[in-house]
Amino acid sequence: MTCTAAPPDLLEVTRRWSRDDWLRSADDLLAATRPYASPGQSLLRLPGPVSASGAWSDGLEGFARTFLLAAFRVRGQQGDDPAGLLERYAEGLRHGTDPRSPERWPRIGERRQAVVESASVAIGLAETRPWLWDRLDGAVQARVVDWLSEIVGTTGYRNNWIWFQNVVEAFLASVGGPWDQADLDRNDELTEALYVGDGWYSDGRGRDGRLQSYDYYTGWAWHLYPLLRARIAGRPLETRHADRLRAYLEQAQHLVGSDGAPVLQGRSVTYRFAMLAPFWAGALAGVTPLRPGQTRSLTSAVADHFARAGAVDEQGLLPTGWHGRFDRVRQLYSGGSSPYWASKGFLGLLLPPDHPVWTDPPEVPTAWTEDAVTCLPAPGWVVAATTGDGVVRVLNHGSDRLLDPAVAPRADDPFYRRVGYSNVTSPQLSGPDVAAPVDSHVALLDGSGAPSHRDGITRVHAGGHTAVSRSRVHWLDAAGGASSADAAGWSALRRGPVLTTASVVRGRFEVRLAWWEPAPGVPDGPPAGARDAEPEVLDAEAAWPADPGPWTAHVGGWALAGQDARALHVETDADWVRIVRSDGLTSLVRGLRGLERAGTTWRTGADPFGVSSVIPWARGQAALAPGDVVAALVVLCGRGSAWVRDVDAVTEVAHDVGPQGSQVRVVWRDGQVDVVAQDRAGAGA
Repeated sequence: MTCTAAPPDLLEVTRRWSRDDWLRSADDLLAATRPYASPGQSLLRLPGPVSASGAWSDGLEGFARTFLLAAFRVRGQQGDDPAGLLERYAEGLRHGTDPRSPERWPRIGERRQAVVESASVAIGLAETRPWLWDRLDGAVQARVVDWLSEIVGTTGYRNNWIWFQNVVEAFLASVGGPWDQADLDRNDELTEALYVGDGWYSDGRGRDGRLQSYDYYTGWAWHLYPLLRARIAGRPLETRHADRLRAYLEQAQHLVGSDGAPVLQGRSVTYRFAMLAPFWAGALAGVTPLRPGQTRSLTSAVADHFARAGAVDEQGLLPTGWHGRFDRVRQLYSGGSSPYWASKGFLGLLLPPDHPVWTDPPEVPTAWTEDAVTCLPAPGWVVAATTGDGVVRVLNHGSDRLLDPAVAPRADDPFYRRVGYSNVTSPQLSGPDVAAPVDSHVALLDGSGAPSHRDGITRVHAGGHTAVSRSRVHWLDAAGGASSADAAGWSALRRGPVLTTASVVRGRFEVRLAWWEPAPGVPDGPPAGARDAEPEVLDAEAAWPADPGPWTAHVGGWALAGQDARALHVETDADWVRIVRSDGLTSLVRGLRGLERAGTTWRTGADPFGVSSVIPWARGQAALAPGDVVAALVVLCGRGSAWVRDVDAVTEVAHDVGPQGSQVRVVWRDGQVDVVAQDRAGAGA
């Protein structure tokens, strides 16, 4: 029996999306939003949650993000506008910038979110300039310039937001408005400070100063806006940005499965196929490593995936969610209009109809032609892709987005600090899952059985098909003993030891290793004389007590979701558990060393892939001593019948202790051996 079905007909999938299909999709999305516009067309409040910025700001967001889509559509057709889109948005500009209008937009000084939306307004105006801006009444032009100009001279941007200022000031300069070279110089300096290599940017620094915030913002912000700024200025993409974009695409293609499903990781995933923006940008700038037919295949497959998965609802709208509506994927800054940053996924409409992307025969991207384990050192990921089932697995040993205040109780961010992410599974997102993570997680269990949190990640090794990292773990105590995802419900934090985690990957198989060592000593209470010091200069851990132990180990596998519990079949044995979904997607965990007990945790409403979800796990029964190694086989397998011999993929995990140091040997069924070195400081490889 095999673990995968026959490979899908990839080229047949890609042929479903011609340029005309992209145009029709854009037109349909824009038409569906019309009923939600204010009478003057300036505020577009779409169904869904209200963001932290409020409904007024959300109305501006709806205008700006759909205007971006309309601009790509009209510019791509050289001004052909059969639905009268530009008149709709011209009317919105008149009312939105009129300070006397009841439909006026919030200014940047009134709502910080206006910084983000001003960039989409500026880009839309630049792309449609001959048909919209140049035909606006002079008074309206002046009001637009006045509204946009509030961004000039503003400071404090520490992540991708610098690019909103860059593109707005580029547009202002192009129409004779104000701009400030000091803003651009400062932003350029920060751009270089956040670039880490191989085309990757960290979207800001963590509280400890490390550059470990990796997600789709690298592509749909850091690589998209340099191109759009260059287009506003009428010049080619700068060489350094072109080189970085090419390098990024070399790696980013590995994050899309051969069936078009991209990995679900990081914040703002409700933007969905916006992750295609850098692929289109590479084609527009002529710097992509993909051949034209490969770009068309990848983008078409992703668009087709989301279309078939229900990303567009019955009203023709993009709801908050990943496939269908699922509000738990949102962040507080996201409202009902936020998903329309998916407009960036239509950037390819700027390629003319005779461009080779549209005219060359589709080609399968190189990343889809064979199974591969690929190390991405910049984000600290090992990516394992299997082409037959279209599954992509990301083992995370480098991205943590550690922004939480050091002196506050803090939970793992499920979008960044899980060990594993994939394109067919999601981190569990219910309150209990945030307060006490189980899925795709390695933890120490305290005396009550509560799992530890991973917190900031220290990289130890990443190369080939092995990655090692460590973290100072901690536990959260909830007021009244209840699990809660609300930080207000976490009354205390208990310090723990340093937990080292390793992933050894062979195709769909991963062996997860873990051991703990004592953390560096931290005295209880603040240092003498520090009573009046600012919190950030105190030892952040000094205020928290240490958990006394002893601790047992937990290794959680991939959570699977279905529309109801009947779609998820559980098979168990003494030391392993396997979940088989009705379509053949399979998740297996087997304890290999120090994990004698296997089980499952069920959830309802925690997963965007289905109403019911189940997490397989393996746990130890005996307390762990420092340096004791535990190991589990973790498998995520795609469509087809589960391979019953998966449980026997590893024949031995040996912990060898000698005068030259300690090491762990993983012996595979086919005779291959992987070795992970261990040291008293935490780990080595």
